[in-house]
Amino acid sequence: MDYGFIGWIVVGLIAGALAKWIMPGKDPGGIIVTILIGIAGGLLGGFIASRIGIGGGNVVNILIATAGAILLLWIYRIVKSRSA
Repeated sequence: MDYGFIGWIVVGLIAGALAKWIMPGKDPGGIIVTILIGIAGGLLGGFIASRIGIGGGNVVNILIATAGAILLLWIYRIVKSRSA
């Protein structure tokens, strides 16, 4: 299934929730920032997956978006911990 921009945003919402569940802990910015990071991760994951030709199917797309969200959440935590 080929998602458009809006589709990856919706998948990003799910991915943000999954990323928070996989990486629990106190995030600077709270749940709203985590959701936004999930959306950005979904868009990033979708962009990269479409460029390298992987994807297809809802489960695979959610896994790709979740991986992108986890990566961005991890980077966000590192950046925020260094600035604090």
